[in-house]
Amino acid sequence: MTARWQDVARATGLMGDDGVPRATVFAEMSALAARTGAVNLGQGFPDVDGPASVARAAQDAIAAGANQYPPGPGIPALREAIVEHQSQRYALAVDPDREVLVTAGATEAIAATVLALAGPGDEVLTLEPFYDSYAAVIALAGATHTTAPLRATPDGFRLDLAALDAAFTPRTRLVLVNTPHNPTGTVLTVDELTAIARLAVAHDAVVVTDEVYEHLVLDGSPAAHVPIATLPGMAERTLTISSAGKTFSFTGWKIGWVTGPVHLVTAVRTVKQFLTYVSGAPFQPAVAFALRDPDVAAWVVELAGSLSRRRDQLCAGLEDAGFTVVRPHGTYFVLADAAPLGYDDGATLCRDLPGLAGVVGVPVSAFTHAGSDVDRALRSWVRFTFVKRDEVLAQAVAGLHRLHRG
Repeated sequence: MTARWQDVARATGLMGDDGVPRATVFAEMSALAARTGAVNLGQGFPDVDGPASVARAAQDAIAAGANQYPPGPGIPALREAIVEHQSQRYALAVDPDREVLVTAGATEAIAATVLALAGPGDEVLTLEPFYDSYAAVIALAGATHTTAPLRATPDGFRLDLAALDAAFTPRTRLVLVNTPHNPTGTVLTVDELTAIARLAVAHDAVVVTDEVYEHLVLDGSPAAHVPIATLPGMAERTLTISSAGKTFSFTGWKIGWVTGPVHLVTAVRTVKQFLTYVSGAPFQPAVAFALRDPDVAAWVVELAGSLSRRRDQLCAGLEDAGFTVVRPHGTYFVLADAAPLGYDDGATLCRDLPGLAGVVGVPVSAFTHAGSDVDRALRSWVRFTFVKRDEVLAQAVAGLHRLHRG
């Protein structure tokens, strides 16, 4: 018998052969950047705050006394703003009183969902590579983590549909889909989403979508963001998750939400209330304001355009340094293959990069199952973020140019 925390450590690749858990590679790389003074392109958070009007709305809420427990499902103004957002953007009809739940970021929404709906004997299917918290919460639930691969192609990372079909089994209880996708930057196409939907219906699986980058689809993307809940027959079996952190560049506020049919949201709420209970009292009215304000909406459009330009700046720098780059279509991240530089292990390169180029990234192996087909295929790949100021990216690109000369 092992303690559940040990299962989590193993599922996320943090348990050493000696039985002692290691720090995450994200913590390791951030510490390396701080120690060496390297540009930290490992962790994906903005280095500039979001709209001042949204920050003022939070300040006003504090001054007005929004400092005690908010209602368990979230304040009515935020739930109503979420409903308006889903209706206006995607024509999804949601009941603010029974089909919306506000959470402590999307991470808690995902955790509460998996814990509520999956357990021992169940399988939770994700795309691979996958955000690391997915593996952790699946292990916490005692479920089995299965995956379907995204493959690098000239048109970006694409879902292997044959492998997806093979990954579904009679035990598949949940399908956890992330689009736009971290770490690959892929925006799933309608054809890919339709394939997932068809298989979910055939296997009576619930679909859980992580859509935190829904507004950060970049210039040149061949696909717009389409929530899978909008496909025929999917609204009744889909829980849609998003958050304010990425959209409005306030990642530390941790305001997320989940929407979906009453019976599924009720199950998630039952678990969520025993996790954080509630959170973010003064931030909830600020996010409600942000979702409704037209000037903030224009700011988000400008942010996506700015990210597109910064993506191009970093991709050009990585290519100049000798990496093979797959151009992302969304999110904050780009994946680059270090094999042309003579590295068959992205983790080794990440530890060398501060000395070689004054830059820190994160190995893609942090987002894969050790020894899987995807892990082997992407072993030499590194994730970099471009959600940094122009001058920071310019410094990073200059460092990468030194790597090219070397």
